[in-house]
Amino acid sequence: MKRKPKLGQNFLVDDHAKHAIVDALGDLSQRTVIEIGPGRGAITGILSPRCKRLLALELDRDLAPALAQRFTEQSQVEVIEADVLEVDFATLVPPGETADVIGNLPYYITSDILLKLFSAGSAGLLSRAVVMMQREVADRVAASPGVRDYGLLSATAQMNARVENLFTLPPAAFSPPPEVFSTVLRLTFAPRFAELKVDPVGFDRFLKQSFAQKRKTLENNLRAAGYAQPDISGGWPGDISRQARAESLELEAMARLYRAIARK
Repeated sequence: MKRKPKLGQNFLVDDHAKHAIVDALGDLSQRTVIEIGPGRGAITGILSPRCKRLLALELDRDLAPALAQRFTEQSQVEVIEADVLEVDFATLVPPGETADVIGNLPYYITSDILLKLFSAGSAGLLSRAVVMMQREVADRVAASPGVRDYGLLSATAQMNARVENLFTLPPAAFSPPPEVFSTVLRLTFAPRFAELKVDPVGFDRFLKQSFAQKRKTLENNLRAAGYAQPDISGGWPGDISRQARAESLELEAMARLYRAIARK
């Protein structure tokens, strides 16, 4: 009787997909790579001879020791039994360098992991990430303003990175097959806060307030968040409709509005 996977893992078994995911990171010969959730090492085995240093973060207390044993003779590979959400990336990346990230993100904490990656990217710790997630979540991350999928996750992702949708895999690419399709994204970390002349903490808060209620107009969301009506009215740029919703605006327009209201 086959052992049932723990923690809801679905292991990638499509060999072409494994290589395509690793290839998407480019030349790794001088790079430190952090792998999230290596599982049984399907991608780890392809990565290990390609990169200078590989840190595999595995939460499963059964899989982590088995993986460490498998790569015990490869000095560039270090298996760390840890929750990625609890790991401090600053302790993993050599001073003055950046790392790349690869992994199949657990569906139930995908957004949390992405936010952690964006934070590390803004801190100058990460350069690129090739990550797989549920197709519906990937569609939201990569969505453009004006479409139904565009929201807070889209704006946050695109404020922190260039997002590329690489390819989508069917359930049959995994064992056991999940009930959803999975999409691979490439994130090139390039925070836009300085470019758009906004402070990261304040603008992140502004985005959360702006997208708080998707059916409300942007102005109503800001009023509900505590902004004074005179400040909103006095600072509202003339080229942005007062009936606009946050999901209809490009990040450049959102930044202009934020700066104008902040001055008021």
